[in-house]
Amino acid sequence: MHPSQFRRVVAALAGRCRWPRPGLGTVLIGARILVAFALPPLVFAHESHPADPPAALSTEERAFLEENETAMTKMMNDMAAKPTGDVDRDFVAMMNPHHRGAIDMAIIELRYSKNEQLRRIAQEIIVDQMQEIAAMKLAIGEPATDTTPAPTQPQSVPVANVHHHPGMQMDMSAGMKK
Repeated sequence: MHPSQFRRVVAALAGRCRWPRPGLGTVLIGARILVAFALPPLVFAHESHPADPPAALSTEERAFLEENETAMTKMMNDMAAKPTGDVDRDFVAMMNPHHRGAIDMAIIELRYSKNEQLRRIAQEIIVDQMQEIAAMKLAIGEPATDTTPAPTQPQSVPVANVHHHPGMQMDMSAGMKK
């Protein structure tokens, strides 16, 4: 069939078809279809985590899951920031708890994990997320000076002079200062 003949056939068929006019019925059907496809992802995206893990879990696994659940709940609650009218500040206000949640979960992984590759990744997550928080704060003109010790370090030891590694303590103050 020649292209011009094909166009005439399609035009003739299209002329005979009566498409529904956009009235109330069409709008209602469209709304039902929209709800049918849009609602399930929204509902299931925030599905709550099981409150009681299975009984066969070890004490360590149960503690890991409980701490992760607490970290996730805190992150989700803290991300619900009230809009200020400043898109950039609102973005940082929501991203900061998101990044802190990643840090909290990475710390929990370090606390319980035995997989050295995942432990290294968790350490990188902590460093990367802290740097991103600082960069976002600086971008909106807030100071990024967080002088609190890393969450895996004891609170009573001055952070500037001591590096913590399992089973090893080093005082860097004497040899490093010039």
